[in-house]
Amino acid sequence: MGRFTLGVSPSALWLAYADWAVHLGTSPGKCQQLAEKSVRKAVRFMTYAVHAMSDPDTPPCIEPLPQDRRFRSEAWQQLPYNLIYQAFLLNQQWWHSAMTGVGGVSSHHEQVVSFTTRQLLDMVSPVNFIATNPEIISATLHENGRNLLRGAMNFWADWERALGGKPPIGAENFHPGEQVALTKGKVIYRNPLIELIQYAPATSDVHKEPVLIVPAWIMKYYILDLSPANSLVRHLVEAGHTVFMISWHNPTAGDRELGLNDYLKSGVLEAVKAIQAIVPNTKINAVGYCLGGTLLSIAAAYMAREGTAAFNSISLLAAQIDFTEAGELTLFVDDSQLDYLEDIMWDQGYLDSRQMAGAFQLLRSNDLIWSFVVHDYLMGRRAPMTDLMAWNADSTRMPYRMHSEYLRRLFLKNELFEGRYEVDGRPIALGDIHLPMFAVATEMDHVAPWRSVYKVNLVEDMDVTFLLTNGGHNAGIVSEPGHPGRHYRMSHRLENTQYIDPETWYAQANIHEGSWWPAWFSWLERQSQGRAQPPNLGSPEKGYLPLIEAPGRYVLER
Repeated sequence: MGRFTLGVSPSALWLAYADWAVHLGTSPGKCQQLAEKSVRKAVRFMTYAVHAMSDPDTPPCIEPLPQDRRFRSEAWQQLPYNLIYQAFLLNQQWWHSAMTGVGGVSSHHEQVVSFTTRQLLDMVSPVNFIATNPEIISATLHENGRNLLRGAMNFWADWERALGGKPPIGAENFHPGEQVALTKGKVIYRNPLIELIQYAPATSDVHKEPVLIVPAWIMKYYILDLSPANSLVRHLVEAGHTVFMISWHNPTAGDRELGLNDYLKSGVLEAVKAIQAIVPNTKINAVGYCLGGTLLSIAAAYMAREGTAAFNSISLLAAQIDFTEAGELTLFVDDSQLDYLEDIMWDQGYLDSRQMAGAFQLLRSNDLIWSFVVHDYLMGRRAPMTDLMAWNADSTRMPYRMHSEYLRRLFLKNELFEGRYEVDGRPIALGDIHLPMFAVATEMDHVAPWRSVYKVNLVEDMDVTFLLTNGGHNAGIVSEPGHPGRHYRMSHRLENTQYIDPETWYAQANIHEGSWWPAWFSWLERQSQGRAQPPNLGSPEKGYLPLIEAPGRYVLER
């Protein structure tokens, strides 16, 4: 059942809709309001229809949301398709009013029913059907139906690959170590959980402080080392940094008992130990991406509690430390949902990547599901595979114990931000981290919403530079210099200074055109204590012998 529902709990959905239905049924005022709205919308639509039939330039009676790009084509402004999509948008708006603002419904259940109803409406959007989509009709007439034949072949090819567990067409042209993950380096340490890669220097001297990157284990690390042009690792190396990268083992059923503490101690802390042996007497500029940034924050707080001063600075890329407003992903996090998910993981020993992908795709169903169906299967076209798309298809698994702890302790109970997260039986506190921090968020992030990332500013004892760039969770981070259409906002807050709320900050912060990478590189340079000769790759005399060439072995695990 879990595989059929993509990991979404039917009980959680039923409880949410039951809560909504019972309270709506006992809210006559809300019911009367909805009835009045339906009448007003019907009159509004009929008035528009009469004017549109006599004047083609009649403005629409309802505009799509700014992020809704489905009806932008000129073909949708012609009769009868303008009437079809206007009726759909009015209907969608009415259902949003029906799902929200019902007294007595819990905030979480309101978000669940509103989100789920929106997904159901998106399924029956006129864009998704041949008879009601003028662009598909035009392509079908122009090509005598060949677009539908190509679409059927595309669907069959994709279905065959999905059943066989194969990557999508074109992904085979982006193999780590051959077309992506090409920055030169060596694996200088390996344990059952991580490989630690040290990259070869590209300059005659380097900044004294090495850079350790902790990626999320929900993804392969080479999102930060894609093609040479957009490789963050390569740009760091060429800017004179000694870069170390953690590459996580892709867990199997045998790794079911790996917990967050294992990822902390066998992952981040072992990597720190190795770097201190190779580059002694020097602190580390630590970087964490997504879930890796959350783990890095745990590591920094733990080491602060233990009196270990290993870090020189911390950079968090699209990473959260507070999960109370973690966006629509929290729709999948409550006691009922987590119990269901834990049963699935207990049976398998891990959470399968396809089950995780289902949740993430639902967050942006218009962009990631239905637009793909229309483009590839009804229009019969194929978007060319890119390095980022191929990386996204190269997914990983999450071990049972770790993912359960992560969702319950961090997402559901928010133990880290509230000072209740325990390591070795004692709580750690983010306020103990007295280090300069650089936090990056992206405007369109559905995984780590920027207002949630912004909450790092609520930790009073931190010196925080906060940067907000346009783009999404991945594309906004992979934003090399020269990338078209990029801009960012940035500010610096000293520790123990007055807090500014995110909306005020957004209105006041100046916009800078271009990639955010140079701004971060300048910040890293300001944290440096000078330059020195590049260290050797590994340290054989201390037990860190170079093992194999980057990208290593773990990144190739399927």
